[in-house]
Amino acid sequence: MINAKKLPLLLFLLSWACKDPSVPSPVYPIPTERQLIWHKLEYYGFIHFNINTFTDMEWGKGDENPAIFDPTALDTRQWAKVAKEAGMKGLIITAKHHDGFCLWPSKYTEHSVKNSPWKDGNGDLIKELAESCKAEGIGLGIYYSPWDRNHADYGDEAYIDYMKNQLTELLSNYGELFEIWFDGANGGTGHYGGANEERKVDKRGYYPWESIYELVRKLQPNAVIFGDAGPDVRWVGNEEGHAYPSTWSNLMRDSVYAGMPEYSEKYARGQENGSHWVPAEADVSIRPGWYYHAYEDHKVKSLSHLLDIYYKSIGQNSALLINFPVDRRGLIHENDVDQIMKLSTKIKEDFETDLIHDAKLTASSKRGKGYEINKVLDDEWKSYWTTKDGITNASVEIEFPGKIIFNRFLIQEYIALGQRVKEFSLEIQTDNGWENIYKGTTIGAKRILRLEDHKTNKIKLTILDAIAPPTISKIGIFNAPKLLVQPVIHRNKDGLVKMEVPETGVDIFYTLDGSTPSIPNGKQFTKPFTMKHAGKINAISIDQSKGKFSEHLELKFDIAKSNWEVIHDDPNSINIIDDNPNTIWTNPKNEVVVDLGELIHITGFDYLPPQGRYFGGLIFKYRFSGSLDGKNWHDLAIGEFSNIHNNPIRQEVRFEKVQTRFVKLTSLETWDGNATQYAEIGVLTQE
Repeated sequence: MINAKKLPLLLFLLSWACKDPSVPSPVYPIPTERQLIWHKLEYYGFIHFNINTFTDMEWGKGDENPAIFDPTALDTRQWAKVAKEAGMKGLIITAKHHDGFCLWPSKYTEHSVKNSPWKDGNGDLIKELAESCKAEGIGLGIYYSPWDRNHADYGDEAYIDYMKNQLTELLSNYGELFEIWFDGANGGTGHYGGANEERKVDKRGYYPWESIYELVRKLQPNAVIFGDAGPDVRWVGNEEGHAYPSTWSNLMRDSVYAGMPEYSEKYARGQENGSHWVPAEADVSIRPGWYYHAYEDHKVKSLSHLLDIYYKSIGQNSALLINFPVDRRGLIHENDVDQIMKLSTKIKEDFETDLIHDAKLTASSKRGKGYEINKVLDDEWKSYWTTKDGITNASVEIEFPGKIIFNRFLIQEYIALGQRVKEFSLEIQTDNGWENIYKGTTIGAKRILRLEDHKTNKIKLTILDAIAPPTISKIGIFNAPKLLVQPVIHRNKDGLVKMEVPETGVDIFYTLDGSTPSIPNGKQFTKPFTMKHAGKINAISIDQSKGKFSEHLELKFDIAKSNWEVIHDDPNSINIIDDNPNTIWTNPKNEVVVDLGELIHITGFDYLPPQGRYFGGLIFKYRFSGSLDGKNWHDLAIGEFSNIHNNPIRQEVRFEKVQTRFVKLTSLETWDGNATQYAEIGVLTQE
């Protein structure tokens, strides 16, 4: 019996086969028509904005008062414009998160915007976003949490009716949707209409997913459904935004259920022998958290980090979903906008010129008319090169009139006929013959190799193994400009300085005299050096082959901590003077003494709070004291870090110059009442 869900695409393929009997046979599983449309999107945005934004939480409990939802400058058009300008094809909005608060005036609950002060309770955020997405020409998707920590009936059969009623509202009233996103988190403690208890559900059997999917198909036939097991799109298995070097779109779908503990390890990469076509979607937030927290304003992912995410998701057979935690104003924060636009610019630069159009292509196997190797040069996804039946090992030689330099290689399969390639290699012609520069496994919808610079006039792509004759729809060759970002500079406790940049082929020049570094004025960094004294390091990244350089970086360092000692019996206390911002120490006594090793003149101190995603014990009120002998103390500064909980960056406190050997930092009060936590403590010796 023919699977009804595959019928439209199967009829299309059969009709094509009737016109051209040489068309390759499909290798099942194959994507549905809605999945093929989704594959072309590749890149879209997530919007996490809900009542959690106003409680400063990631997961709300369900007992929130709707009156706190009151954005001051909400502008969904800004969201859509940012997404469009960044190259994204759509936005998915958290219409209802685990707390149950609804961004539309659902008639089935009071826990919604209709009981908030926003627009006097007359607002409908989903409607506004739908209109904004339509105006910008991008798609709209809906995130809906099956778990509801607010609803009294959660865990009972009555809740399923509630869930279907709300989905009917969302799927019927806001135009065409491209994706319906179901979260895998289900069951736990919650408000539950005032019960304030823990409720667990059978993740396999509680939700009648087949009837829920049927409802989605009826109301939004073109939308794909996301979940751990699909049915159309699957979770990539991590929240870091990357797929895997071997990523199959095939999945043993019937073995997976939402929230299964072993999913990431066993199923996230897909399986060559998977029973259904359920491609991966890589989700990641542009900040550490999914919802907005002011204390993460300085933790937006760097351009180099975002670029890695791009290449390890879209470049490894996955779609990419980047989250924007909209702030309390109702806007995508300017720091987030700045970084996503830098990523957009860099992606355009990397793929601006496809060098392959200047080359001559020769294939080792030819199937016949309509499947020639030059089909990989056009941008028509329905055209492709393939081999004769039975040939699963074939190669393509790409010859240029002269030598080129390249560092990106793009390849795509014609996935409408299934994912086929199991192993491939890339070689270049050298004076000593062919040299292998890459060997990989899967390709799928798109594979992008991010390589070092290679100079050659001949490149060879070899399909080493495939399930069936390979169907290659696109090959691209690019010489991406070097990623020129400011160098990252580290100095350890002993004063050893290291500098690094994310790409090879980029040089670092620096100065120690305060002048701006350049090739003629500066020293090239080639190995770590020691700088124990206080001073400045000015540095710049330079691509000498192109004569381009990064923005200038200036970092100030005070004296190295090589002779320092923390006077405490906890061995972990060393973490506060190790010059590693990622190590912390929790001090139950809320007071710490440091021996500086010698008498020195100081003009202040600094305190770096913990830099992890979750932390507590940030110092609010402090006393800083000095001593010549470690016994007789005098206060040097008393005050408070008034905004440290919103902006947990390094805090500096200045005072009149004083000579001391011992210093003591006392936490008089922490923001949350917990024991004091530190990442680093230092002293300032410069005026």
